[in-house]
Amino acid sequence: MKNFIQFFLIICFTGLLLFAAMDLPYRGEAGNQMNRETSITGTEVPGNYYVQEAYNDAHTNNMVTVVLGDYRSVDTLGEQIVIFTAGMICFLLLRKHEEEEE
Repeated sequence: MKNFIQFFLIICFTGLLLFAAMDLPYRGEAGNQMNRETSITGTEVPGNYYVQEAYNDAHTNNMVTVVLGDYRSVDTLGEQIVIFTAGMICFLLLRKHEEEEE
């Protein structure tokens, strides 16, 4: 009975994923929203500006560096603080655990 329930849930989940995938746009179509230069609301998509003006704004050949370091620097700093804090917490927890064993 347990195997039947697991099999039934897998079939239902697969059906749900296939149903959701039917609504995805076809790859490579020029009319897809991701290929337009304006969003649904009619405003300019920031990604287009990043791609077109990356070298002119920062004079760096690496576009990833320009986007993360110049355009989204505050957001990237926040992510780095979170990762550093999580690493320090893990270090301190493991260190405390080692001291208790001695």
